[in-house]
Amino acid sequence: MLLFERSEYLTRVARIKRAMTQRGIDLLLVASPANQFWLTGYDGWSFYTPQMVVVSQRHEEPIWIGRGMDAVGAKFTAFLAAKNVVPYPDKYVGSSELHPIQFVSEELQRRSWDRGRIGVETDDYYYTAKWDAILKNNLPNAEFVDAFLLVNRCRMAKSARELEYMRQAGRIAAAAQRAAFDAAQPGVRQCDVMAEVYRVTTAGLPEFGGTFPCKPPNAMVGEYCTAPHLSWTDAPLVRNDLFYIELGGVRHRYHSPLSRCIYLGKPTERMMFTAKVIAEGLNAVLEKVRPGVVCEELAAAWKKVISRYGVEKESRIGYPVGIGYPPTWGELTASIRAGDRTELEPNMTFHCIPAIWTEDFGVVISETFAVTDRGADVFAEYPRELLYKS
Repeated sequence: MLLFERSEYLTRVARIKRAMTQRGIDLLLVASPANQFWLTGYDGWSFYTPQMVVVSQRHEEPIWIGRGMDAVGAKFTAFLAAKNVVPYPDKYVGSSELHPIQFVSEELQRRSWDRGRIGVETDDYYYTAKWDAILKNNLPNAEFVDAFLLVNRCRMAKSARELEYMRQAGRIAAAAQRAAFDAAQPGVRQCDVMAEVYRVTTAGLPEFGGTFPCKPPNAMVGEYCTAPHLSWTDAPLVRNDLFYIELGGVRHRYHSPLSRCIYLGKPTERMMFTAKVIAEGLNAVLEKVRPGVVCEELAAAWKKVISRYGVEKESRIGYPVGIGYPPTWGELTASIRAGDRTELEPNMTFHCIPAIWTEDFGVVISETFAVTDRGADVFAEYPRELLYKS
């Protein structure tokens, strides 16, 4: 089942070709699974072996090149004509003599696409040094240029259907946070609370289901809350524990992150103060959102609030978000921080996460939103505060 109409995929391809023309690129090799999904619809857990989407200025559709057994999945998920799904034999998989990127090179030669300027995603997680070496060695007549984030930037402004999926993901995220709050009790293991989160993010809502996120939630308890990006344990919760949860609702690979903290008891005055500052600063950011505003202006709105309370924060407070494949749901193109002059456009989507960590605890309140002419369209409805069960 295609998630979007063929016309939408072709509009995306046309957007990419315009960006290629501006950069003088004749052929684009797309290694990122998220970018491959956006361009073609292909969605399989096959990116542990090399696969590539190729966009040629001379060809209407992209071509997908991947492992033979996974070409069947392209039939079900990609909008591509059968002739544009190119499988490579399994002898290229896990071999010390052959490599799938050799096959890619040979396919480009067969199509006479081995000349001109070829753009590659040099800093993408999935474009390795070995891939780069094989391509350059096998295609000596081509000039290779950096096209990292070319597709990512074209993805930033979402279509109406993409926004619909992200709003649905936001509703799932709110339901998952509610499930975590309901499950968190003294004596309950941390892992059992997170199992409830996974149940909801997978099952979704009665109207629509969810699926697995591109990465596990960040979920820390007690002193672990002083550090970001850690995970839960199987230890039971105890009274006066603080449970920090950053999760994402997911709908058709579109992620809507949502972060909150749960305190089992009566929070300290410092915790409540920190949560109040975060919520006020986050509200100021959301009120500032409009097309034409640049990212550093959002950061300035946040800083104005926290400076009034004598609070400092060095790290960025947000980033664009959307399609997620391991290891991130971030689009990697911009940051809400001083110095970033990325201009907001209608239908761009961001996760604003102005967490504050101290030596004793960490508190987080975040929202995912779309940029509209009316301001920020927030995807989740959930209390913007430190939640507690006294």
